Amino acid sequence: MPINFHRELAVAVDAVREAAALCQAVQRQVAPDGLEKKDRSPVTVADFGSQALICRAIREAFPHDPIVAEEDSDELRQPENAGLAGRVAGHVRRNRQAELGEILDWIDFGGASDYSERFWTLDPIDGTKGFLRGEQYAVALALIVGGQVQVAALACPNLAAYAAHESVGCLVAAVREQGTTLFPLAGGDGAPLHVSSVREATLARMCESVESGHSQHDDAANVSGRLGITSPPERLDSQAKYAVVAQGAAEIYLRLPTRADYREKIWDHAAGALLVEEAGGRVTDIAGRRLEFRHGSELTNNRGVVATNGWLHDEVLKALTACAVR
Repeated sequence: MPINFHRELAVAVDAVREAAALCQAVQRQVAPDGLEKKDRSPVTVADFGSQALICRAIREAFPHDPIVAEEDSDELRQPENAGLAGRVAGHVRRNRQAELGEILDWIDFGGASDYSERFWTLDPIDGTKGFLRGEQYAVALALIVGGQVQVAALACPNLAAYAAHESVGCLVAAVREQGTTLFPLAGGDGAPLHVSSVREATLARMCESVESGHSQHDDAANVSGRLGITSPPERLDSQAKYAVVAQGAAEIYLRLPTRADYREKIWDHAAGALLVEEAGGRVTDIAGRRLEFRHGSELTNNRGVVATNGWLHDEVLKALTACAVR
């Protein structure tokens, strides 16, 4: 009999929704030439603000749960960064009234790094360059219990909700053995999600990272050719790619190793992996192994990530082997 995790799901959904609203407010202030000027301060403000709000919510609801997150407040505590810290605090205070010291402490609630039998992992803004370009980014939160992702919530403020034919912006959530649900980002009732039923590889649609430094595009192109896929890949930042597969708007997502010693961070995949699996898909590494969330902040025993609608998974793995992707 599965544990229902109803409270954990409710807290996670509310937390990422609140954080996504903060990120949207910050993104609206990004100048069109922000990326060219290499001004990363907007995404830094959103990153810290998002983490502060989510860690506060988790700590309040589940005070004994460790949180493995991407950021800490050391940078904001430096005297020369007082202005940046003030901007973070200003955005957080639109949601929660608190002194700066308290807000910095909220950020540091995410300072766990070791494996626990029960812990949360958070990426407060996944897809920083997408955020700066005004394109795709995500707020990703997952609960891991006994080495398995049990609850996931992923806010995608700029992603069209394909499955519901709604306007841009969605929140996708899942509980193990209880399915995946699509929610309007602004709030309201959810609708169940299911992966695509495409079983012919030549008809498949593939998505991958925008940045070639994140995933080996040449290898992905070789795999695509081996499978007979004719449509070009959709390139988008962040775990929004998992949401696209879970909604049935693509059949394959490949994150292929760019170097032999690289290991993925758990906060980049935990939430998205459960969303796809609970929507009926399958997620493994490039060797077909399940992703292991028992090794601290990294997927130590895994190489790359393959997410599919399930029907095509074995065929994709065979293509990876044939193309000598390692």
